[in-house]
Amino acid sequence: MRKLIPSGSAFEPKIGFSRAVRIGPYVAVAGTAPIAPDGGVAAPGDLYGQTKRCLEIIAQAIGKAGLGLDSVIRTRVMLTDISRWEEAARAHGEVFGEIKPASTFVEVKGLIDKAWLVEIEADCVADADPR
Repeated sequence: MRKLIPSGSAFEPKIGFSRAVRIGPYVAVAGTAPIAPDGGVAAPGDLYGQTKRCLEIIAQAIGKAGLGLDSVIRTRVMLTDISRWEEAARAHGEVFGEIKPASTFVEVKGLIDKAWLVEIEADCVADADPR
């Protein structure tokens, strides 16, 4: 069974995507930008703050899919300025320091909104056997 998890982002209907999709034990979380609750850009100019906001949105989507952050097996962090990677890494480490998913940090030419400094994807798998 396919479960679509929306976040309410204005981009979802325009692009035709879901924040996350769950099929069986697998959850894929789409590229998640630092969108503030009011629809604006969260933490303008603050890469650490934007990364934290992306991770908050991802955590909410994973929760709506019935899983927790401990189910994350991979993250992809896309930065518009790789020289600032340590700011994003600090926020990522605060959330995933004990979970330690496979992770990639890459620089991209740009994102949909020029004020976005980061966008993050996540893949999850429900652990049927917690041993």
